[in-house]
Formats: sequence, C-alpha cells, structure tokens
Amino acid sequence: MIRQISLPVIILLITACGGTADPIPLQPTPTSVPSGSILPTETSIPTEIPPVTKTIPPPETQLVTPTTIPVPEAVKPSQYPDPAQFEWQQIAGGFNSPIGLANAGDGSDRLFVIEQPGLIRVIQEGKVMDEPFLDIRGRISCCGERGLLGLAFHPRYLENGYFFVNYTDINGNTAISRFAVSDDPGRVDASSETIVLQVEQPYANHNGGGIAFGPDGYLYIALGDGGSGGDPQGNAQNTNSLLGKLLRLDVNQSGGYQIPPDNPFAGGGGAPEIWAYGLRNPWRFSFDRLTGDMYIGDVGQGSREEINFLPASAPGGANFGWNYMEGSLPFSPAPDSDASGWIDPVAEYGRDQGFSVIGGVVYRGDRMPEWKGIYFYGDYGSGNIWGLYPTDAGGWENRLLFQTGRSITSFGEDESGELYYVSLDGGLYKLAGK
Repeated sequence: MIRQISLPVIILLITACGGTADPIPLQPTPTSVPSGSILPTETSIPTEIPPVTKTIPPPETQLVTPTTIPVPEAVKPSQYPDPAQFEWQQIAGGFNSPIGLANAGDGSDRLFVIEQPGLIRVIQEGKVMDEPFLDIRGRISCCGERGLLGLAFHPRYLENGYFFVNYTDINGNTAISRFAVSDDPGRVDASSETIVLQVEQPYANHNGGGIAFGPDGYLYIALGDGGSGGDPQGNAQNTNSLLGKLLRLDVNQSGGYQIPPDNPFAGGGGAPEIWAYGLRNPWRFSFDRLTGDMYIGDVGQGSREEINFLPASAPGGANFGWNYMEGSLPFSPAPDSDASGWIDPVAEYGRDQGFSVIGGVVYRGDRMPEWKGIYFYGDYGSGNIWGLYPTDAGGWENRLLFQTGRSITSFGEDESGELYYVSLDGGLYKLAGK
C-alpha cells in the first residue's frame, strides 16, 4: 500500500541574518553545505506566509485538557555521576554535514553516519571507509532543513538486508524508502530502492526526519507540521493529515506497508498511519532499549524547547499539544472540549539555554554503569547536553551536564549501547571516562 497525501507544494524562501532571501537549493550539494542551522529559529521564517491553495478541514475531535502519562516502574538511576569525570572524545571527523548515526544490529559493530546531502558513511574498527554505504545525492533536495534525514535498520537486517531512510526528494517532499544491501556488506545498490510512503511538504522547513523501529517491530516515522511559522494550515491537530505526527507502519512484507490493527485511527476517524500527534518539528526520537519507552525532542516556535515521553505501555492517540501549546505555555486558542487532553512535556527550556532541541537516547551500555537509565539530550544552538530520568516519586530529574560549544545535530548508540553524538563541524564524539 502506497499512500500519498496531496498538499500544495510551495518553495519557502529562507531569510539569512536579515539579508536577502535565497531559495533553498533543489539539487544536492555534496561538496558544500550551507552554514545555516538545519533547525533554524523562527527568525529564519519570513513574516509573510505564502498563500495556501488548499485548506484542510479540522479534525472532528479536539483534545484540550492537559494530562500527564505516569512513568512505569523500571530500572532507574538514583543520582547523577560527576560529569567532570567524563568527556566527549572525538573518534572520527571529516564528515560533510553529518546529521545522524545508527548501528545495524548485525554484530559487525559498525557505525553508520548520515550525511545530509545524501551519503551514508561507515565506520568500521575505528576507521571511516572510503566508499560510502549508500549514495543517493541525485535524488535529494538539500540543504537547510532538507536532505537525507533519517536511517533505520530492520530488526531482522541480518536475515533480509533491509534498511529504511527518510529524505526529501528533488521536489522537496518526504520519501520513506527501503533499500537492500548487496552481496558486499559495505555497499548498497541504489537501484534496490522501494518507496514505501510519500508525503507532500507545503513548505521547506519542519520536515522532521527521524525513523526507528520500535520494540513491537513496527516502523515509527516523525514528521513536522509542514513548516512556515505557527502551523498556518493547522496540520498538527488535524488527524486527517500526516504532518505534525508520529506515524506507525507495518513494513514486514515484500513492499509498501500495512496498518497495525491497534493504531488509534485504524478503524476510522483519522489517517490510519497516525500513532501520536500535536508535534511541531520532532528532531530525533528514540526507544529505551531496556524498557521500550519513547522519548521525543520537539523543536519550539520561539520560546520553549521540549522533551516528550511515552511509556511502552501507552496506547496510541497521544496528543502533545502543538499548536495550542508550546511546551507548557499557551500558543494559540484551543477550542472548548470535554475530551481527555494533551500530554505535557517532561522537560523543557527557554531560549536562554538554546534554540533547537536535539532528542537523544537512554544510556544502557556497560562501560559506564553510573550513567545507566539516564536519557541524554542536547541543543544545536548552545551545544549544551542535559541528563533526564524519572524519579521514584513520579517526577523527573533534569540536569545540565556538559557544555560542548558544538553544533550537535544527533545522538546515537552503538550495538553495545555506548553513547555518541555528531556535530555539524564534521565530527563524531563518544562519551568516555577520563
């Protein structure tokens, strides 16, 4: 099943530092990447919103009363280690606009680095391989907030050789595609691509980009609200639109996808692909490899950056509040309703601490047991890295841990659960004891 959502395609002009607006390039630029943020602040959005040629009806049901999902019992830390005893060591460099990393879970201990213009590079035994794992630069629009944005290996990758990517195609629209590894485990034949899902993007920003397999074996996809500023089309709260959502698909067949029967709108009332909604620009989400809990970093409009949380036991249909709320602050008037409500963030911060949250991962490695159970997340603008964990009292303990000064674009973990991040300066960094 291939689903296409028809929305107007409008090229957004990004204003750089108050200068002349330049269009985001529609062809990949593999040798040079614009220096602007992949997650810009709202000052990079034009004050005049381009006209919309199609309106989308509001959903039949709106949820307006804030609620909080309880934290399940799990293995929890009791305190933070001393950050001064640890450091982020650079283990590789020279990447071209790296914005993600993953492991294949195949026992090879390789790391795969996503380069925004359309390459996936391999690190094996500490060395960056000369030949890319995948090269689809000719199929991608880049850069700004466009490009090759996400990578997820199938849980049975060793058996089937399948992995999935999220990218913006040459028209600026989202494509979720499946590829198959070749007989050479270090190379992929780009002709093996099978497009699973396409979603038209009305503006050039807020594409989201993260994809990951959950502990249930389904593929989760994070999409932004479609872009511009303030969600002018009302996509995030519209359950008939895939934008501003977390999708959940069954891709465990030969082609296309099926709808998991317990998706909240599988029986009607909204797009059946939706698992959760009310997101603005989710930049990186992950599952705790021990508990199955989900953490989502959602980039704010102009005042709040937030981390959202869903325990593994939570049913589908969670509403994270955008654009009625930005973090814990009201953003736009919500309609009157007696429905159960939206989900509050478990952590948030203001623009005095950064301007683009980078969702991270829960540490579950063995080399630094002091950090087990702590969720790491950061900020692209400030380079700050925080730690977060649920307390026995039902609250959350949040603390600033490191000030790197780097433009962090993504966190990731290797097969053994050790923690890394990539930075727009081209470096890959690993947390280690001094």
